[in-house]
This record gives sequence, C-alpha cells and structure tokens, in this order.
Amino acid sequence: EASITVQKEDHIFTSKVLCCRVCLLFHEVLCAPEKDEILADVTSRLWFTYRKNFQPIGGTGPTSDTGWGCMLRCGQMILGQALICSHLGRDWTWSPGQRQRAEYISILNAFIDKKDNYYSIHQIAQMGVGEGKSIGQWYGPNTVAQVLKKLAVFDSRSRLAVHVAMDNTVVIEEIKRLCMPWLDFDRGACAASEEPREMNGDLEGACALAEEETALWKPLVLLIPLRLGLSDINEAYFEPLKQCFMMPQSLGVIGGKPNSAHYFIGFVGHELIYLDPHTTQLAVDPNEDSQFPDDSYHCQHPPCRMHICELDPSIAAGFFCQTEDDFDDWCAQIRKVLKP
Repeated sequence: EASITVQKEDHIFTSKVLCCRVCLLFHEVLCAPEKDEILADVTSRLWFTYRKNFQPIGGTGPTSDTGWGCMLRCGQMILGQALICSHLGRDWTWSPGQRQRAEYISILNAFIDKKDNYYSIHQIAQMGVGEGKSIGQWYGPNTVAQVLKKLAVFDSRSRLAVHVAMDNTVVIEEIKRLCMPWLDFDRGACAASEEPREMNGDLEGACALAEEETALWKPLVLLIPLRLGLSDINEAYFEPLKQCFMMPQSLGVIGGKPNSAHYFIGFVGHELIYLDPHTTQLAVDPNEDSQFPDDSYHCQHPPCRMHICELDPSIAAGFFCQTEDDFDDWCAQIRKVLKP
C-alpha cells in the first residue's frame, strides 16, 4: 500500500503550458498567454546538476559526480526549494544579470561544491556512508531524504526541522514535538551529541541555539518516501499524486526512472514537468565575498516532460510548512486526497 496514514494529527506544481493547465509548485496558470510566466517560474527554481573539477570528496575521492550523483542533486533541488520558500517566499523570482538579495546568495552558497558547505555534494556523499552508501554509489529517494535530515541539524541559520515519514505514516505528535521542541520535556538542554564544527565559514553545532528553543514553530520540511506500485506505477495513484502537486505546501517530488533521477515540479495533463540534473557543468568557485555567476544554477530552457506512467514507483514527496497552521492545513488536505 502506498497510501499515507495521518495519525491524530505534501505540493505539486501547477501551470498551463501551450493552452493546457499546468501546475507548478502549487501555482496554476493558463496556457499560451501565460507561457512567459510559466518559464519564469521554472527558471526561478534552483537547478543543481552534475559538476566536475570540484575538490576531491573526502580529500582523495571523486572530483565529479557525473554518472552517480543525480539523486543527490535532486535532493539538493527539493531542499533548495524549501529554503527559498522559507527565506524568500514562494512567489520569489530570479532576475538574471541583477544583483541578488543576500538571503538568496546565502542559500545558494550552502549548496556550492565545497567540503564545508551545509548541503554540498561532499557533505551529502560523506553523510551517505552512514546510510550504507559508499561515495560514488547511486542513491534512492529514501536514502537522500535521510541524509538531508541529518545535514539540516547543522544549519542553525535556517532552523529547518526535516522529518522523514516512514511506513507511509505521519504522526502528528512527532511533527509537533520536532517543530516545537519545548513540548518534549524528556529532552535535555541539547539533544544531539555532535561536536561543533565549522561549516559555511561559521562555527556550527547540532545543539539548538537559544532563540530556536523559544521560536513558535521551526519551519517543517516533510519528506515522505512512497512506493506507488511494484515494477510500474499503479494508475490508481495518478490523480492523488497530481493533487499533491496542487497543495500550497508542495515542494515537489524526487524520483524518476531506474538509476536516472529527476526533480518533478508539476504536471500538465498526464505529463509530469521536471528539472533534469543530467548535465555536467564546471564547478563554481565563489570569491572572498561569496559572489559568483549564478546563471548555471537556473534552467533557462523549457523544462522536460514525461508521461506519469513512465515514473518509477519509488519516489519521495516533499512538503514545506512555514507555520503550525500550514501543517494543520496540510493534514486536512491530505485526508481529503486519501478519502475513498
């Protein structure tokens, strides 16, 4: 069963392309007249692809992720969208050739391919070793979700609470204790035992900062690994999956075909719209002011499309809840989607 159970206690992209209804990360627009709007929205998503000539992973490992890093890059894209929503808002659009906002530069820097950056290919690949994946081995959706959950603990600036819902089950109490830590009275002053380390140029640690403890709600990134069939996706899941893209909390879906991952950001009809990481670009090296050309981090051509029946049944759906009300609304919406 691939249904999601909400115990006591998800986002699809919509847009209309060429006279069709297109859904892109909750936004829904009409075709031809809004074609430019659709392309601008797609271009504004962070696009992480294969890179080459970066620092060796682990000091002596690979200097390119071509051929094995596509799911890692998709994980970067879905988390990057969450950070954009959290710091800049869902309606933010990228303006090429213009000086970008400091918040945007900070987000992008977290993914640059250097060993100390929060969500770099180096950090993801090395953290994956703890999930049983050697460096250079292909990941599935669940593995990258678990790795992102671990890495987010060190990103005290963004304060994201990343939860991976296993066994198709979202337990409301677990989510609320994660996002409102003071509700967990059994926890000590610092729940994590990790030693502080330097990341993104700052001394960071797994222990939450004082202001985190008093915040009303830590922004939630909810990742739900699902299997929607055996070898092929079951047609019964076509419409529920599309409805997920239409939720305002949607971050999209990571999945694709066997050993070929994509980041799905919406749909038109029975076709899924996705960003493809299978392009190898040179690694970027920011200057001392953390400035660098960012054009290669935005897909500036029409997005790819794939019929939903071609989707591998193993996926992970992502949702972002900025507030507790957002999460409560998500719970109500997902119940409607799952209602027989």
